[in-house]
Amino acid sequence: MRKKRIVTAAILGAVALAFFLGDVVVRDVGPTGGSADPGKEPQREIVDTVRKGETVSTIFEKHHLDLGELFRMRQASASIHPLRDISVGRPYTITLDPDNNVLSLAYHIDDDEILRVVRSEPGYLADKVPIEYERRIGTLGGVVRSNLVSSLPEGGQSELLAIQLSDIFSWDVDFNTDFRKGDTFRILVEERWLDGAFRNYGDILAAELSVDGNTYRAYRFDAGNRSDYFDDKGKSLRKAFLKAPLSYRRISSGFTKRRMHPILKIARPHFGVDYAAPAGTPVSTVGDGTVIFAGYKGPNGNLVIVRHPNGYTTSYGHLARIAKGIRRGAEVRQGDVIGTVGATGLATGPHLDYRIRRHGTFLNPLTVNFPRGGAVPPNRMAAFRDVAEEFARSLAAITPILYAEAEPPGDSVK
Repeated sequence: MRKKRIVTAAILGAVALAFFLGDVVVRDVGPTGGSADPGKEPQREIVDTVRKGETVSTIFEKHHLDLGELFRMRQASASIHPLRDISVGRPYTITLDPDNNVLSLAYHIDDDEILRVVRSEPGYLADKVPIEYERRIGTLGGVVRSNLVSSLPEGGQSELLAIQLSDIFSWDVDFNTDFRKGDTFRILVEERWLDGAFRNYGDILAAELSVDGNTYRAYRFDAGNRSDYFDDKGKSLRKAFLKAPLSYRRISSGFTKRRMHPILKIARPHFGVDYAAPAGTPVSTVGDGTVIFAGYKGPNGNLVIVRHPNGYTTSYGHLARIAKGIRRGAEVRQGDVIGTVGATGLATGPHLDYRIRRHGTFLNPLTVNFPRGGAVPPNRMAAFRDVAEEFARSLAAITPILYAEAEPPGDSVK
């Protein structure tokens, strides 16, 4: 057992090293188990990352390794993680004996797991190993400049953090249209560290958004069946409908009883919201339901209509295309992609015409208030209050700051 743990630690450490080294590393690691034989050659490790155009076969050929061993390793890992599924930039470590035979391979599947294939005569054994991060609680607080992403610290992790926030508050806040300059955010988030270096963010534990004069809070809590986000009173942030059916858009026309039609040039009601967005932008259903129409319908172009519980229907018009499987009678879940933004029918450019009805009456999608989902059960409420109060104190201690904007390429501070 101790020997297996030593091998695993060596593999994980070597894979972690590959994150910080751009070039291939070949190094001697010595015999496993702590008792070195002075007359025996040490084992070697190849530490590298997958390059563009590489497959496991070309990696083996590059390092002059036996393709017969690769065949046996593929067999061993087929039901765990197929070795054909490797991605550019992901690190790997190959451990070799003095005769250049492969003792083990460790491939970093993602930020959470490593595929480990270890020699076990007469072949190999494969499994997945979770990455043992050091977990810390981090804080972020900022002032919105123009949008949330540009108001977070620089780096790709900030975009992922913004997506997490969007997912948490998507029932209450439209992250593309609701924010105003000077709005603030406070975030309590799990940080994952490896070998003393920050690697990525984990789950957001708590967050507070001050948006256009309104304050929204979310606390992560396990209510008994799974972890979810709840407000100060223990009510779920989830609602029957999302705030909007797509991202990356602006409102080009709102809900009104009198609008000059851009093509017909006559005044007529517009009982929906037009979201201008690039052609091809995915459109998602805002709630669970059943498709009652999917096809071409005159001035609406490609149109999808979904019937939801409690008398609600939503419609999505001018789609470039309707997603595969979206047809009359199809069941859809909140967030399912039903089509892409287009300009079919009477449209001057790519946009989505989004409408909501209840019992046949049109509702303004920007102002309608949908009921929330469930709540923390009574037998867990005391524990929730303890967690929420602690998180609330931590959020209150965060001071929002204005993060510096990234400089344009080529500019420098004089």
